[in-house]
Formats: sequence, structure tokens, C-alpha cells
Amino acid sequence: MAEDPYKVLGVARDATPEAIKKAYRKLARQNHPDLNPGKPEAEARFKAASAAHDLLSDPERRARFDRGEIDAEGQERPPPRPAGGWRRHAEAPEGGRYDPFAESGFEAGDFGDLFADILARQRAAETAPRPGRDVAYRLSVPFLSAVLGATEQLVLPDGRQLSVKIPPGVVSGQSLRLRGQGAPGRNGGPAGNAVIELEVEDHPLFRRDGFDLHLDLPVTLKEAVLGGPVTVPAPAGPLRVTLPAGSDTGRQVRLRGKGVAAEGSRPAGDLLLTLRVVLGPPDPALEAFVRDWTPQKPFDPREAMDDTP
Repeated sequence: MAEDPYKVLGVARDATPEAIKKAYRKLARQNHPDLNPGKPEAEARFKAASAAHDLLSDPERRARFDRGEIDAEGQERPPPRPAGGWRRHAEAPEGGRYDPFAESGFEAGDFGDLFADILARQRAAETAPRPGRDVAYRLSVPFLSAVLGATEQLVLPDGRQLSVKIPPGVVSGQSLRLRGQGAPGRNGGPAGNAVIELEVEDHPLFRRDGFDLHLDLPVTLKEAVLGGPVTVPAPAGPLRVTLPAGSDTGRQVRLRGKGVAAEGSRPAGDLLLTLRVVLGPPDPALEAFVRDWTPQKPFDPREAMDDTP
């Protein structure tokens, strides 16, 4: 059973919507799965904070939770049991202990009216407007849509399509809520919500680390030695980047603000290029040059390996 959403977010029950949003963003940043790889407890806290925020950010569902009509998972709660019961009669004074009407103030004839009132209340409850239940869906999101933000289409089992706005920076397992797109309500009540769990696809070139992106960039020997401008793929489109001269394989070049797009007060991430020198097909001219070439500053790239047992 889900924990009290107020406790999950660490806010008071009379917290303002702004305070709830601020508390959620703080927890989301601290426990984001991409920032805590290999830590299932952080992922669990992230999902719990997302669920708590979903409930408390909806004024209608928050009010129903505060009144005890739904639980922390948004499910309907049964009406409370009346106080008293058999224990009350067992603890009553001798002589009235087994008299069901001794301390109740009722006479036997009053129960006809009581049952009639209960039935009337039941009929009223059955005809009262009731909101529809939430419906869960899964949506596969392209990698670049999760990086830049986009609008994706979700096809429902009945053939309808929902336009889902994907904010930049979402991760697999994160849920979005579309109000009024769930099951229809009863007796004129509002429809439930569509709760959409996201599954972000992999990308053939980019790898994500938090809000930064990594790209292995192949470069020719000439580009590595002399440096100069090259065209680099990036999420928002190709970029012209000047490589530093004398770059070895493994050297990183950071492109600030070219990673996961910014959202709200969060800045954009960076794109980190890791250079990979590629010789390409055999080149007789290059082979002849290297064969006759004598470096001015000879060095042994494996020197550090000599002392390794």
C-alpha cells in the first residue's frame, strides 16, 4: 500500500500547490534514476515522489484523499465502520451487557426507520455522480523526443489517439497523467485519468548520463594531428566543431548546453565527444611516409605498461 503522499513529499497537509511542486522537484532531482545508477532504493523514492505529486497536484483528487474517500493510490475507500459494535455491549454494565438497546437510546421499533434510512442512503450513493477509474497505458518514446521534448501519439485499444506532451528529460519508468482520459464516470461524474508509463528507446549514437549526452566521434589521422573543423551529429541538428590539434583517441571535447534540453529552472545538459582515431583503408602513401618518418620527439606509448606485473 502506498505511503501517505504528504509524508512522501515531506510537506504539511495544508501545503500550498507551490510548496508541493517545489518539494517534488527537489526529491526528483535527488533520486533521479539517471543520476543514481544501480541504486534501486533511489528509483523507488523517485517513483513514490512522482505518484505523490500526481495525486496532490490534482485539486479534486487531493480533496477526495483529504476527506478519506480515496487512498494514497487513488483507489476508492469503503465507508468507515460505525463506532461501538459487540465489544461495546460486552463491556457494558451487568444487566445491560446483552441488551442491544440498553444504552443506545433506541427502541426496537426504531430500527424499521433506521433500516429505511440506510436503504435510502444506499440508493442515493448508487445514483450520486462518481468519477471514473484511472486507466494505465505504456508509451514507447524515441530517444530524441525524451531529450528535446516532443508530442507523441498514443493509440488506445478502442482506436482513439491521445496526444501526449513529452517534457525534455523524461526517463524510462516515469509516468505522465492526462486528466479526463480514463474510464468514464458514473451518473454524470467526471472521467478518470490516463496514467501513461514511459519507456525511452535507445539511440544508435548517443548515450545518456543524467542530463549529459555522450557520443563516440570517429576522426581521421589528419584531423587528429592537425585539428580543424568537423561536422558533428547533435540532438537538435548537426554542429560545426573545431577539434584541437594533436588529439589522441579518448580525448573528450565538451559542447556545453547541447545535451538534454532545459526545462523550467533546470539548465540544459552538455554533449561530450570522445574522439576515436580511425586510419581507414590501407593507404600506400601514408605507409611510405610513416616508414621513412623519424619523429623529433620519440616516445613509447607503452612505457607505463613495463612495470605492470
